[in-house]
Amino acid sequence: MLAHSNVNAAGYHLIVNGKTIHKEQPKKGSFNEKNWGLGLQYDYSIYKKRWLPYLTISGFKDSYNENSFYAGGGMMRRFSLDWLQDELHFDAGLVVFVMTRKDHRNGRPFLGALPAFSLGSDRVAVNISYVPKVAPKLVPLWFFQLKIAFDNFN
Repeated sequence: MLAHSNVNAAGYHLIVNGKTIHKEQPKKGSFNEKNWGLGLQYDYSIYKKRWLPYLTISGFKDSYNENSFYAGGGMMRRFSLDWLQDELHFDAGLVVFVMTRKDHRNGRPFLGALPAFSLGSDRVAVNISYVPKVAPKLVPLWFFQLKIAFDNFN
């Protein structure tokens, strides 16, 4: 369990959902790839100089243009890219979540886990999740979010 002392105001971020890239097309029509929505992410303090635990909650328009919501958390391994630019980093890990989708389980919540990545700085980053193909319904896709620290709005 994370100690309460690890919580600080600098860890709060606005999440702007916006883009999905589907690796396959549906049999009829096309998928919505403009997945607009908003959310929040809280990043705890870096643990042992390389592990970033976080919590997240968000809502967005899914591939079928329906409202979808999730809440979850995860852990990512931080890799510093200071050799490219100061404060730049790449994070890779896992997000575990509870989600609702109209086209899955009639909108009832379900559990999931996905690989998660982030590229940027503590102030602004791009979050990326990969959804693998799960037959017969899910096609593989990349899901992108913009993560903006609340500190930017002061």
